[in-house]
Amino acid sequence: MRLDKFIAENTGLTRSQAAKVLKSGLVTVNDEIVKIGSVKITEQDRICYEGEPLEWMDEGQYFMLYKPQGYICSNDDGEYPTVYQFFDYPLMTKLHTAGRLDVDTTGLVLLTDDGKWSHRVTSPKHHCEKTYLVTLADPVEDFYAEKLAEGILLRGEKDPCLPAQLEIIDDYNVNLTISEGRYHQVKRMFAALGNKVEALHRWRIGDVVLDETLEEGEFRTLTNEEIGSF
Repeated sequence: MRLDKFIAENTGLTRSQAAKVLKSGLVTVNDEIVKIGSVKITEQDRICYEGEPLEWMDEGQYFMLYKPQGYICSNDDGEYPTVYQFFDYPLMTKLHTAGRLDVDTTGLVLLTDDGKWSHRVTSPKHHCEKTYLVTLADPVEDFYAEKLAEGILLRGEKDPCLPAQLEIIDDYNVNLTISEGRYHQVKRMFAALGNKVEALHRWRIGDVVLDETLEEGEFRTLTNEEIGSF
């Protein structure tokens, strides 16, 4: 890895800021000052910034996060905070989300630094099931379950959605299980049924269920069993 990239990822500095730090002589590699960012380093090297050692992070990080409302699952857009802000450096710079939730949707988000693993979670060909608790503006109608099981045709789409499973909790709350990830899919499905989604909470992805002990904004490492379920 390039030294400037390592410095940036492990301190929160931009690449240009890391270059300035290097030129200032604030970085040592194996106790020798190094000012050139293109220098290649390995895990056997001891890197220090302002005298403090920077840790190498093992690859293969897997987490579940309880996403609060008002956060986005992408890089900072200047309007909303991102889910990566719940993680410290250098971890926050290495992770990506395996699938996203809308800014106003709460619940389970999976994050990893393993691109192959996240592809298995999100690839359409794997049809990974996701279950949402949906709160509706109007009461649930008797025909919803049948229509959803048949496959709803969304406005502006040529092909109907794959069959979805509906479990009625009460007049205004349902669990909906889908196996796709179309844009605003759940909201658009209920709009096609003549209703409106007031609140949306994802609590399951595949065999991974949101840990009940987590509060909003908290995360934990996935177990080996959870990682291996995809």
